[in-house]
Amino acid sequence: MRLITQDLLDDLMAQAARSERGRVPYRFHEHHEPVQRMLNAIVPGSYITPHKHVNPDKVELISILAGQAAVLEFSESGAVEQIYILRPDGALRGVDIAPGIVHNFVAITPCVVLEIIQGPYQAETHKKFMPWAPTEGTPEAAAYLTQLEALVAQRGGAA
Repeated sequence: MRLITQDLLDDLMAQAARSERGRVPYRFHEHHEPVQRMLNAIVPGSYITPHKHVNPDKVELISILAGQAAVLEFSESGAVEQIYILRPDGALRGVDIAPGIVHNFVAITPCVVLEIIQGPYQAETHKKFMPWAPTEGTPEAAAYLTQLEALVAQRGGAA
């Protein structure tokens, strides 16, 4: 049995703070398994390119374990349609994302989310990145993340 402890969550958030990408995954699965299960530690300033899971269609469940995060839902053309603020002690603690829903995450504070998604994992088909969204690591991505963080703050997601 593998345990999810507060010490593990704290360690992952510390690793994410030191990571160049501002996030660290902790996998419970192997890529070939039919159910992918992982913790994702994310710190503010980490940019996750908006994406969806299609071809093959995959359902994704996200639940907050520590800190605060926002899950953003986008239209196909890039408009932010919904912002869901996740807090372990709040009214909203997770989201179940249907296939084809364009989404990403924004860390409000250092946080850890539990992600469960259908497998097996194949890098070339796992995520479909949106053509209107800047690619992670580009100067445009930093500016776009700043815009998303401002929207999150307007919706009550300030730390």
